[in-house]
Amino acid sequence: MKKNNILFIAFIAFIVSLTSLGCAKREIKNIGSKGKDIICFGDSITFGYGANPGEDYPHALSKMVDVPVVNAGIDGDTSTEAMRRLASDVIDREPFLVIIEFGGNDFLRKIPQEETLNNIRQMIDKIQAKGAMVAVVDISAGILLGEYHKTFYRLAQEKEAIFIPRILSGVITNPNLKSDFVHPNAEGYKIIAGRIYRVIMPYLKQNASLR
Repeated sequence: MKKNNILFIAFIAFIVSLTSLGCAKREIKNIGSKGKDIICFGDSITFGYGANPGEDYPHALSKMVDVPVVNAGIDGDTSTEAMRRLASDVIDREPFLVIIEFGGNDFLRKIPQEETLNNIRQMIDKIQAKGAMVAVVDISAGILLGEYHKTFYRLAQEKEAIFIPRILSGVITNPNLKSDFVHPNAEGYKIIAGRIYRVIMPYLKQNASLR
């Protein structure tokens, strides 16, 4: 086989691998969202447990984007509990983009993964029906909650939502970036904000109201 052919095949394989991992930019539902805020909807990771007020990831993210960012995280929340506050904390606020981050407490309380996925699926449906974009956050890191990675990715693909992979990778294993066994500290939350920003920014740039 000629060298040029080998290089071409390698290039195609690389592109396919990026697409399969969710790294390639995809068509996202409600890319023309006309909502007001980015709402970070989640549990203690969104709330900012382990850091001082103003050191949470939504606050750090707000310094990177030109859209107001709302922290709608509650410490200890499961996806089931979050469904009860979806209307008041998200839908009624006319969201522009909603970043959904749940799963850790579901796992700890032994809520079946299928129930978690169904809850998040309902969240996505209700939010998209409001006209907002949705991003699904993957809270896996290596073998920790690893079973959630593929299922969250597939859910995001199914619902034409943004997929934000492994926000805790390299954070949860670094004592310098954590406040306790699982929660980041201020520096850890800055890293999470940066990872979220890098994924959502290409889609924000496609929105005509932000140009």
